[in-house]
Amino acid sequence: MNYVESVGKTKEEAIEKALKELNAKLEDVTVDVEEQKSKGIFGFLAKKEVRVKVTLIEAEKSQEDLEDFSFVSKGFSFDEEKNVSESKKDIIIDEDSKETAEKFLKDIFETLAIEAEISTSVVDGCLCIKVLGDDASRLIGRRGESLDSLQMLLGLAVNKEKEKYVKVLLDIENYRAKREESLIKYANKMARQAAKQKRVIKLEPMNPYERRIIHSALQSDRYVKTYSEGKDPYRKIVIEPKYK
Repeated sequence: MNYVESVGKTKEEAIEKALKELNAKLEDVTVDVEEQKSKGIFGFLAKKEVRVKVTLIEAEKSQEDLEDFSFVSKGFSFDEEKNVSESKKDIIIDEDSKETAEKFLKDIFETLAIEAEISTSVVDGCLCIKVLGDDASRLIGRRGESLDSLQMLLGLAVNKEKEKYVKVLLDIENYRAKREESLIKYANKMARQAAKQKRVIKLEPMNPYERRIIHSALQSDRYVKTYSEGKDPYRKIVIEPKYK
C-alpha cells in the first residue's frame, strides 16, 4: 500500500495511526491535511475531526513522474547517460518521434520569429529536446509555466496516433537545472528559518515537479518535516519544525 487515509481528533493522532498502518517513519512520508469537519446533530455537540492522507515519499514521486512536466530528477543532465536502468535502456524511440518534435518546434519558432538551435537525444528512456538561443528564453515564462505548457503540447504532438507513449522533456537555455538549484537553496533557507523560529512556514503554490524537489531536498533534514496541502494548482508545501 502506497498511502493511507486516516482520521483523528488531532492531526498528530491521525498521522500516528497512518504511520502504524504503513509501518513507516515520519521522515519517509508526506502528509496532506485533506479536510477538517464536524459531526453532530444539526451542528450541536459537534466533534472536530482531522483527516489526513499519508503517502510514502517514493510512491508520491512515482505517481507524479507520470506527468510530463515533473520528469526531471535530481542532478539530471541531458548530456549524461550513465546510471540508466536496464529496463529504460531498452526503450526505443523511433526517428519519426524526433523529427515530429523538431518540426513542431521549428514551426512555432518560425511563426514567432525566434532563432534557436534544437537538439534531441534519448536519455533514460525519455525523448529530450534541448533548445539554445536568447530569443527562445521568452518562451520559458514565469517560473517555467510557458515552458511546461509548450512541453505538454509537444508531448501531444509526438504521441499522436502512437501505440506506445513516448515521454518528452523540453528544456530551454538549461532552465530546469537552474530552477532546481534555486529551489534547493530556497528550501534549505526556509527550513532553517522554520527551525530557528519554531514555526510552520507555508511556501507558495508549486507544480508537482517543484514540490518533489523541495520534499527530496528536506527529506533527511534533522529539524523539519514537509508535507503538502491544498489542491492543484494551489497545492503548496508546508515546512514544520520537528521540535517546538
